[in-house]
Amino acid sequence: MNVEIITPDKALFKGEASSVTVPGVDGSMGFLENHAPLITVLKAGDVRVKTAKGEELFPVNGGVVEVMNNTVLVLAE
Repeated sequence: MNVEIITPDKALFKGEASSVTVPGVDGSMGFLENHAPLITVLKAGDVRVKTAKGEELFPVNGGVVEVMNNTVLVLAE
């Protein structure tokens, strides 16, 4: 699936991933390919992106995540 993590200053990540885990306000949430459409608010924590090269962590201070059509878009603070 396609993943983008964007802050007001720059894009932190853009590429393909097998899974994404985000710090949702109601707890950690994970997304795999063909996940149902979703928009939710994030709290401070780490966004984990698993790619063919391994796992990458991106610390965020909150934000919003949108999942739709095998695309995960994280608008982070």
